[in-house]
Amino acid sequence: MAENGLGWREKVLSLESMNPCIKKVEYAVRGPIVTRAVQLEKELKEGAKKPFTEVIRANIGDAHAMGQKPITFLRQVCALCMYPELLNDPNFPKDAKEKARKLLEGCGGQSIGAYSASPGIDCIRQHVASFIERRDGGIPSNQDNIFLSTGASDGIVTILKLLVSGEGRSRTGVLIPIPQYPLYSAALAELNAVQVNYYLDEENCWALDVGELRRALHEARRHCQPRALCLINPGNPTGQVQSRKCIEDVIHFAWEEHLFLLADEVYQDNIYAKGSQFHSFKKVLFEMGPKYSGTLELASFYSISKGFMGECGFRGGYMEVVNMDPGVQQQLSKLVSVRLCPPVTGQIVLDAVVNRPEPGDPSYQQFEQEKKAVLAALAEKALLTEETLNRAPGFRCNPVQGAMYAFPRIQLPPRAVEAAKAQGQAPDMFFCLRLLEETGICVVPGSGFGQKEGTFHFRMTILPPLEKLQILLQKLTQFHAKFLREYS
Repeated sequence: MAENGLGWREKVLSLESMNPCIKKVEYAVRGPIVTRAVQLEKELKEGAKKPFTEVIRANIGDAHAMGQKPITFLRQVCALCMYPELLNDPNFPKDAKEKARKLLEGCGGQSIGAYSASPGIDCIRQHVASFIERRDGGIPSNQDNIFLSTGASDGIVTILKLLVSGEGRSRTGVLIPIPQYPLYSAALAELNAVQVNYYLDEENCWALDVGELRRALHEARRHCQPRALCLINPGNPTGQVQSRKCIEDVIHFAWEEHLFLLADEVYQDNIYAKGSQFHSFKKVLFEMGPKYSGTLELASFYSISKGFMGECGFRGGYMEVVNMDPGVQQQLSKLVSVRLCPPVTGQIVLDAVVNRPEPGDPSYQQFEQEKKAVLAALAEKALLTEETLNRAPGFRCNPVQGAMYAFPRIQLPPRAVEAAKAQGQAPDMFFCLRLLEETGICVVPGSGFGQKEGTFHFRMTILPPLEKLQILLQKLTQFHAKFLREYS
C-alpha cells in the first residue's frame, strides 16, 4: 500500500512492456564513453583534480564544436532569412541579399517560420537537382526525385522504413559494411530488420570486395530476404575512398542480385589522399548504360553536417531516388508528409551550399578561400594522424583518404583482454575508458562499429585544431605505450 493510501499500480509502460526493438538499439558514437566524458567535464568545472585539464572530444564529427569557423556566406544568407530587417544593412553583400530574398519568396508568408512543403521548398529542390547535374557532368536530375531531409540520417531511415517487410525467413535483410556507422545497425534494430554484415578489407585500405558481398548475401539468404545494400563512400569510420572500378563492380553485383542500393555520400567533399577521387554512384550508374541506369533502384544521400560546411546543428540534407517504383514514390511522399517538413533553417543553409557563389559574385572569393582553407587543414591533419600513429609501436593506421576519421588498429595484450572480460567490457571499450580517465581523450571503441573477431580498433576524428590534435596524438601514443607495459 502506498503512503497516500492508494494501492500499488503497475506502470503501463515498463521495460517489460515497451517495444522490444528499441531495447536492441545501440549508438556507440553517443554511448557510455561520451556519457562519462560529460561527467568528467562537469567534475572539472566543479574543481575536481584530474590528470588532465580538459576533455578532448574526438568521438564525433562535429566540426564547429571542435573549433572550425562557419563559412561566412552560409551564415549571412541564414541571418538575412532569419531577420529580414538585415536586408537593409549595407554590411551584407549583394549576392547574399539576393539569395535571401528569393528564398523568402519561396516561404509561406515570406517567413522561414512557416512550414514548407513536406519534400522541401520547391526552389531549393530545383537548386539541389542543378547541383547534382553539375557534379555528375550533366547527367539529368529531376527535382521531383529530390526529398530534403533532417540531415542525411533522416533520409536513410525513411528509405529503410520503405524496404523492411516480411516475417521469419521472408524478413528484409540489409547488407551493411563492417566497420559501419552505427546509424545503420541502430535503425535496423529499431525496424526489426535483419542486419547482414559484409567486411571491408583492412589489408587493402578498407576496400570493398565483391566476393565478400557475395559470401554475405548467399549466407543471409538461408535465413532472411536480402533486399538492400548500403555503402558509405567516403567511408565512416574507415576513411577510405572507393575506386570507380569498385563502384562499377558493386553496381553490377546489385543489378545481378536484384538489390536496392543506398549510397551514403555525405563526405563527398572530403577527399584528401593523392590519387583519390569521389565518384557518385549515380554518375557511374548512368555511365554504365541503360541496362543498369534504366532499372537499378538507388537512393543517395547528402548532408550539410559534413564536407567543408560542418553545419551539424542545422540538420539539413537531401536524398535523391532513382528508378523508384512510382507507386512506392507516392508512399514515400506520404511518409515524409507525416513529419510535416524538414527544418526550414537547415533547408536555407543547404541551398547556400548547393547554389553557392559563382565567379564574379561579391562573395565568391571569400567563399572559395574559406572552403579551401577548411579542406586543406583537414588534409594536413589526416596525413599527420596517419603518420603519427604508424610511427608508434602497437598502432596500425590505414591512410585517411577522405571523410573525417581515422580508424586505427591497436595491439592489446592478452592480460588486458582478460581484465576487460573480468569487468564485462569489450577489450577496446576497456582501453578507451582507461584512455579517457587518464588523459581526457574521448574516442569511440571499434566494437561500436563492428570489426573482425580478434581485432581491436577505435575511431577518432581529425577535426580538432592542429595544435590540439598534435597534443591529442602525443598523449594517445604515450598512454598506449604505458598501457602495453602495464599489461604485458
